[in-house]
Amino acid sequence: MPALCAGLQPKSDGNETRTVFETKVLPRTADAVAPDGSDVRILLGSAGASMAHFELRAEAVSVAVRHRTVEEIWYVLSGRGEMWRREGGEETTVELTPGVCLTIPPNTEFQFRSRGPEPLRAVAITVPPWPGDGEAIRSDGPWAASVEPGPGLVER
Repeated sequence: MPALCAGLQPKSDGNETRTVFETKVLPRTADAVAPDGSDVRILLGSAGASMAHFELRAEAVSVAVRHRTVEEIWYVLSGRGEMWRREGGEETTVELTPGVCLTIPPNTEFQFRSRGPEPLRAVAITVPPWPGDGEAIRSDGPWAASVEPGPGLVER
């Protein structure tokens, strides 16, 4: 995925440093395809975190992955679906509906799917910011993926 923009950036203009506030409107089209195969619209970020909008088309199933170093917090905006997560001996599948918020800790295997006539849409905060190719590693999930993975996915 492309690098994310910084949210609050110190700017130096000669003798003083000032903060620049950034604002961004959700892009109309995807900026990238995530390693899990969902469409990504990049929002803003800072030195400590980044934020993006994810969309999985209606009735689609993502590629199961795990992240090496980042953790994520997801908030579902629209659509319906399910999220499977597994780490160590713990495993769970939760229903995704608007208003659901969930965490994906580092090294947690996860996979999600859209279950309805409209795409599944969510925003996610990634901590620290997404580092780039090689962060996501393919996993074995409960469902057969129906999308192709995006660039940067590491095969097991």
